[in-house]
Amino acid sequence: MNFPQELKYSKDHEWFKSTGAASGLVGITDYAQHQLGDLVFVNLPQPGDEVTAGQPLGDVESVKAVSDVLSPVTGVVKAVNNDLLDNPASINQAPYGAWFIEVENITAQDDLMDAAAYQKVCEEEQKGG
Repeated sequence: MNFPQELKYSKDHEWFKSTGAASGLVGITDYAQHQLGDLVFVNLPQPGDEVTAGQPLGDVESVKAVSDVLSPVTGVVKAVNNDLLDNPASINQAPYGAWFIEVENITAQDDLMDAAAYQKVCEEEQKGG
């Protein structure tokens, strides 16, 4: 598993990369895409939509199931990565390059963790804890 140090992580397996004082990119982690399996469909919000920390911003469909993607931050969707709509498998290939949305006007962040804390969460889940 890959845990880039420059990112922040949610307990629900989303990553957040700051791109400014109150903006950033959101995607799902390497751990999440590995657990989901091959992704075949992505449902994303529209620019201008509001997202709330801990609430669904969209979903992903894999060969196993449909899973909500929860927003790690509260703010307004500035942009969506439309490339994912045509090529959801790119999430499996490069989960930290395949961002889902860019959020601006961030007013709250879910309890985001650094890479070391997130890695411990994943290790506990793998143990069944």
